[in-house]
Parts: sequence; structure tokens; C-alpha cells
Amino acid sequence: MPEKILVVEDEPALQETLVYNLEKQGYQVESTADGRAALDLARQLKPDLILLDIMLPGMDGFEVCRTLRREMNAPVLMLTARDDEIDRVVGLEVGADDYLTKPFSMRELMARVKAQLRRSAVIREELEKIKSTETAAHDILTFGNLLVNQTRREVMLDGQPLALKPKEYDLLLFLAQHRGQMLSREFVLERVWGWDYIGDSRTVDVHVRWLRQKIETDPATPSRIVTVRGGGYRFEG
Repeated sequence: MPEKILVVEDEPALQETLVYNLEKQGYQVESTADGRAALDLARQLKPDLILLDIMLPGMDGFEVCRTLRREMNAPVLMLTARDDEIDRVVGLEVGADDYLTKPFSMRELMARVKAQLRRSAVIREELEKIKSTETAAHDILTFGNLLVNQTRREVMLDGQPLALKPKEYDLLLFLAQHRGQMLSREFVLERVWGWDYIGDSRTVDVHVRWLRQKIETDPATPSRIVTVRGGGYRFEG
């Protein structure tokens, strides 16, 4: 999909020139000459970049930029006919990412556009990596030397993978997700095997025994999957 650019410029000739040159570079371009219309368009389009003139009818570029910054993270390249330092400072303070004074060459503008889009893409990639790492970390349940990876359906003990049967894994995961809670055999049977399972709670006992042989230091005196007399089991981790 081509990257989307919103051009907000009230000089008809310059707006047309900007749109033409950006489309020539393969970008998808929308344009407007009005500040308030720019906000509506930005909300609809979710552009990857906004070229924003300062002097606009309806609402000036500073106010448009200030409003956009509260709603989205698309980079904003401000355009102005004035070279006053105060304009540059205010523009940056309200959230602009770059600043270009008219008249400017199309070559310089395109270089700035590409730089901002490249920077934005890098930031998105980094955020995705962080999000992916956080999600992965959330999907791994850790209990000392025992790790349960919910995404990969893997169990590690002392850094080594454990060979578990599918129902052994399902049982261990269910117990681990309810750490510290007393779970009756009937409840475990219904939630892990399903309410329509043809069998009795001894199935749970058998699978618990198998699990203990694999994850307990001493299966005869378990410290991870503890039996609650007259009740069921509790996972201590």
C-alpha cells in the first residue's frame, strides 16, 4: 500500500504542485486549503505524513498541529512563508517534526518527506518489537526453574524441554493459570477434558501423577502440585 500524505496548503498553485510531485513519487495524496477541514480529513485518512501550512483560513496551522498531536502520531512537516525564528520555535513546541520555509525546492521537500517517513517507519518497527516482546513475556509463566510457554505450548525445566502429552500440558497450564487456588477434581475434569468427557475424576489423578514424575524434585512428596485432602489439587509453582 502506498504511504498516505495529507497536504494542507491554501495557495492553489502550490497545493497543486505539491500534490502532483508527491503523486509522481508514488504517494497517495489528499489535500485541503482549510484548517478545520484538515482535521476532519486527518481523522478519516490516518495519513502517514502531514504537510501543514501555518497561515490557513478557519484555523491556523499551529492550532491544527496542536489538535492533531492529541489524537495521532503522524509526523507533521510545517510550511511557512515567514522565516521568523519564533514561528519555528512555536511550530516545534506544538508538535511539528520538521519546518520548511517558502520558497523551497521540490528536491529539498522530497528529501524531508522521505526522511520523516523513514523515521516514522523505524519508530513503528521499534514499538512493534517492544509490543511483541511484552506479549511474549506475558505468555510465559515462570515458576522458578519451571517455564510454561503458552504461545509455543512448551514446558521447560532447568532450561531443558519437557516431553509432555497434550493433555498433560493442558492440565499443567490450567493448574498454573490458577496458582494458589484449590481446584476440585470434578472442576478440573470439566475444564480440561470438557463437560461431555466420558470418564471420571480418576483421570485427573492419573495425569497429576504423570506430571509429578516430570516436574517434581521428589514425586512422592510433591511441592508443586499439592493434594488438598478431601478437595482436589492446588498448584504452588
